[in-house]
Amino acid sequence: MTPERYAKILRVLSKRQPTLTVLMDEVNKPHNLSAIVRTCDAVGVLQAHAVPPRGGRLVDFDGHTFEATSGSAHKWVPVQKHADAVGAVRELQSQGFQVLATHLSQRSVDYREVDYTRPTCVLLGAEKWGVGDEAADAADHNIIIPMFGMVQSLNVSVAAATILFEAQRQRLAAGMYGAPQLSDEDLRRWAFEWAYPDLAPGYRERGEAYPALDEHGQILA
Repeated sequence: MTPERYAKILRVLSKRQPTLTVLMDEVNKPHNLSAIVRTCDAVGVLQAHAVPPRGGRLVDFDGHTFEATSGSAHKWVPVQKHADAVGAVRELQSQGFQVLATHLSQRSVDYREVDYTRPTCVLLGAEKWGVGDEAADAADHNIIIPMFGMVQSLNVSVAAATILFEAQRQRLAAGMYGAPQLSDEDLRRWAFEWAYPDLAPGYRERGEAYPALDEHGQILA
């Protein structure tokens, strides 16, 4: 760990937005999963969520396909797996998140009309069938991206980027990137996990607290 590397870790973590996330509902193409996670990293999402594809499994986020196409973003945005979309929606809502389903319905609103400075999860559906009706109904809002072409849909990763950068725009205007959104304790914990990814699992398995780091990122005895 070099001082420069540790300084970058702290700088990036100081911009992370723990109250902004995505839930990928059965998104099954590795390049789309990768692109979404890469966008999450770019706008400061701390961690993402995903439901495995029906009849299959979630892509292996430690696998070569994902790693090669995500620009190593998977190292910085862990993805929590869920058994089903409705359960995931309700769990996130219980944590205070508003869930925005990308879904066309009678209650859909323009994605730019939503307040993204609130704790927000963007629910994104599978490439072929989109967000399921039950999950869309459970969401707080349904949102759409207005389009004026012959094709009335976007690639799921493009839709994710469009919405997440609107969230970034609103949060920048509100000054939410100007001060750390993580508590001091959480910032120290994430800093250790990012700086020492090979050591962190051992401490967790033993139930031990992470050791303190000095200002240069070196482990204090």
